Amino acid sequence: QVQLVESGGGLVQAGGSLRLSCAASGRTFSMYGMGWFRQAPGKEREFVAAIKWSGSFTYYADSVKGRFTISSDNAKNTAYLQMNSLKPEDTAVYYCAAPSKYIYNYYSARSYDYWGQGTQVTVSS
Repeated sequence: QVQLVESGGGLVQAGGSLRLSCAASGRTFSMYGMGWFRQAPGKEREFVAAIKWSGSFTYYADSVKGRFTISSDNAKNTAYLQMNSLKPEDTAVYYCAAPSKYIYNYYSARSYDYWGQGTQVTVSS
């Protein structure tokens, strides 16, 4: 099993920045990468960004490209999501997730087996 703990959420004004962290513990040697998803009230969970441990390949939703950056510190089994130029529509609970096996589709929530508890990000206008 892998345990994921997010941190770094909060309240910020539009145009501001936040940095989310996701620390993994447990059977981290079985991890292949990590993804970030978000869910706003009344909406479905949506993909935000992902990173593959090997080669540090990154993937982004079109809505966050150029504003968000995902990175990782593999030695610490931690992934980060730097969020700049935040907009009110970025308001959501942000979840990190990790697959337990090699996956081809980092954009789909169904590819991930482990999920964190979520951290609230609120962007005021």
